[in-house]
Amino acid sequence: MREVRTRFAPSPTGGLHLGGVRTALYSYLFAKKHQGKFILRIEDTDQNRYVSGAEQYIVDCLAWCGLSPDEGPHIGGEHAPYRQSERKESYKQYALQLVESGHAYYAFDTTEELEKMREDFKSTQNPSPQYDHTTRMKMKNSLTLTNEEVKQLLAINTPYVIRISMPANETISFTDMIRGEIKNDSNLVDDKVLLKADGMPTYHLAVVVDDYLMKISHAFRGEEWLPSVPVHILLWKYLGWENDMPHWAHLPLILKPDGHGKLSKRDGDRLGFPVFAMDWHDDKTNETIKGFKELGFLPEAFINLLALLGWHSGEEKELFTKEEMIVAFSMERVHKGGAKFDYEKAKWFNHEWIKGLPAKTLMPSMQTILLSADIPLKDEPFLLDVITLVKDRCVFLNDIVMQSSYFFQAPIAIDFDAIKPKWADDKALFFSELIHQFSQLDTWEMQGIEETFKTLATEKNIKVGELQFLFRMILVGAKFGPGVFDIAYKIGKEETQSRIQYLLQKIGTV
Repeated sequence: MREVRTRFAPSPTGGLHLGGVRTALYSYLFAKKHQGKFILRIEDTDQNRYVSGAEQYIVDCLAWCGLSPDEGPHIGGEHAPYRQSERKESYKQYALQLVESGHAYYAFDTTEELEKMREDFKSTQNPSPQYDHTTRMKMKNSLTLTNEEVKQLLAINTPYVIRISMPANETISFTDMIRGEIKNDSNLVDDKVLLKADGMPTYHLAVVVDDYLMKISHAFRGEEWLPSVPVHILLWKYLGWENDMPHWAHLPLILKPDGHGKLSKRDGDRLGFPVFAMDWHDDKTNETIKGFKELGFLPEAFINLLALLGWHSGEEKELFTKEEMIVAFSMERVHKGGAKFDYEKAKWFNHEWIKGLPAKTLMPSMQTILLSADIPLKDEPFLLDVITLVKDRCVFLNDIVMQSSYFFQAPIAIDFDAIKPKWADDKALFFSELIHQFSQLDTWEMQGIEETFKTLATEKNIKVGELQFLFRMILVGAKFGPGVFDIAYKIGKEETQSRIQYLLQKIGTV
């Protein structure tokens, strides 16, 4: 049986869109499900769009997501190199082979001549003429020139491209793993450029050559590539590799939240959520575009939510570890239709994952976040206890700052506007007495703290709920946090008394 080998083949042109990560994820899951290999290939043949640093960014994104390639430019492999720019010479020989066999041809047309063709052949029926079987014989190429003329042009280094010669009146069929049989009319496909004037291949030639040489068995990519499949199928056939052609799977689009059109970075900017896996800095605009990682998403949650944007396990459950996804994943359950991106649902995934992971697992990330916010941390056991208390309240990892800072330092700001309507002389007397009673406690334990508080409230004939609200405002500075007696116990007797005393001193000035 043929070894399963899938590949993720991004172009290093900018940030990694979540649609690209989902393609990588499905490729990874399929490979691992079938004990195969997942390959990273960098498709950098378009040097005009190449962005420095983008390749490392792609590698870093995959590492963060836990989608480690078995082969790739940064780790090597038996089919190296894994950058198309480093394979330049290998493509040209196949382009020339296609010319020799009559399946491709040299085209010497200048930019001006191409523009003239589009203008001359424009009509109501054909508003955008293409370089195809209807126009090629009127252009400057090796089909219309004599062999001698072609040799002379090549001898004086006349710029040229090599184009595939698409056949007329043919039906080109293939079976897509998601969509079933798809038929294409060759008359509707233009003569795509295979080799550019700079000697670099276009995507069409490079993807076929590389998939063959790297023994790719299954190729996953977005549905926007469906119109190009006829060209690729013919290239596999014309190069004599038809029996080695991979199985194709064209994935559904990830749609805008309203379902109208493909999700773009502009949509994220407009609606206030990221569409890139990690922060991407655009050197041209000097703009840093936010990513899911830096916003505070767990990688486990990120790949979980992406997996379910277009695939369903058939089970009721929605939370899957990577290992569970590998077991459950199947192409039969990948949808044909696009999947609407729902940011609120994405946040739900992250919240559920944060709640479900042990504090010890979350601690390294949360510790880093707290230190970057200049929170004066205590020892690790203390931090673990705090994370255990507050993690259920964190939608994002970054929420740990707001949800826990008061455990490590007195609140910088107190919401006196919330306190003032609830405050009165009897409350002031209660908290003054509470400081004294806390001093009498031999041990600082939560049960003793709570009993002391509630017994005093009963003696003073004040509602416990009103006093607990004020106690929370004293300790936290705001209306959130875990149980107020948990907080008092954790910050200690002296710090609790100090915060009460501080409010008693300040409240007179409100």
